[in-house]
Amino acid sequence: MVHFARALVAPAVGGPLEFRDVLLDTVRPDEALIEIHAVGICHADISCLNGKLPVKFPIVFGHEGSGMVKEVGSQLEGILPGDMVLMSFNSCGNCTTCKRETPAYCLNMLPLNFGGTRLDQSHTMRCADGAPLYSNFFGQSSFSNLAIVNKRCLVRVSKETPLSLFAPLGCGLQTGAGAILNTLNMQSGASVAVFGTGSVGMAAIMAAKIRKANIIIGVDIDEGRLEIARSIGATHCLNGSDSDIADQIRVICGGDGVNYAVDCTGVGAIIERMIDSLGTLGKAATIGAPAPGTKVSVDVLSQLTKGRQYIGCNQGDSIPQQMIPYLIEQHSQGNFPIEKIVQTYSIEDFAVALEDMKSGKVIKPVLIWRC
Repeated sequence: MVHFARALVAPAVGGPLEFRDVLLDTVRPDEALIEIHAVGICHADISCLNGKLPVKFPIVFGHEGSGMVKEVGSQLEGILPGDMVLMSFNSCGNCTTCKRETPAYCLNMLPLNFGGTRLDQSHTMRCADGAPLYSNFFGQSSFSNLAIVNKRCLVRVSKETPLSLFAPLGCGLQTGAGAILNTLNMQSGASVAVFGTGSVGMAAIMAAKIRKANIIIGVDIDEGRLEIARSIGATHCLNGSDSDIADQIRVICGGDGVNYAVDCTGVGAIIERMIDSLGTLGKAATIGAPAPGTKVSVDVLSQLTKGRQYIGCNQGDSIPQQMIPYLIEQHSQGNFPIEKIVQTYSIEDFAVALEDMKSGKVIKPVLIWRC
């Protein structure tokens, strides 16, 4: 059965996004048809739209979707029509990394999550006039009022869950939190520096507070964001434009440097400063996506003699079906106050939301398809 939908389509690199009528094909055994209620805008959407990350056009973005299940395939278990769901990244469940319970590094789906696939490959979406369309972005392409979503993207939640608030857990917020809780496995009483206090960095700061970090340093050039960072747990805030950031961090930490650090910018020069700010046996992770080919310089002797580590982190090394419910529970306890960074917009005002995100006026915009 073909389903008619309305989607925000990116016709070419740079946009602009435009509404188009689209067709969604029959739901396959491992998929579900979701009526989208709310979807977060993630920097990955913007980076792909602007050509920073390579994708093919025309395409439907959106990978922080949420909504109600309308139809399920025969292989879905535990999810029924009428259920409310949050959506995250796709994975195959069968490759070696998935079997190690590290689905964010799925050998089969990682390239497709970013690149999308054409109708004749994904059998998911095409324009109403029959024109080919790339879709299945992160397994969902949820910049649409209907989406066909792979079962491994779905996280069932209670019917009372405010989807407009929690939709961003599907990517950006679980990535920032997971970097602290999983990738770095921060220990209580430690020190951490978070470079970049957008939505990912804010989630990292909240998670550091959950782990009872003793020193939490927020680094950004936007004083408004730093004020919010203070309100959610940052003990110190530094202006990222200062050239002596690493020295300032060492002073705050008593001379050696931080135990942990995360970069949420993907900017090479900032990554180098982050690594330089690490103390003995310090551990740092990059979670901001740079353009392909971005390289940084590392003082190898310093890494060796201080036993420092610098690693990559995708999706916070999260298993969405575990991480998302955990973060919802932490929010209910007042430990993950994402309402301080989320702003909702009608889907008709998507251009305003994109501009507010670009200007820094809003940290995490969420588009509302249906209340």
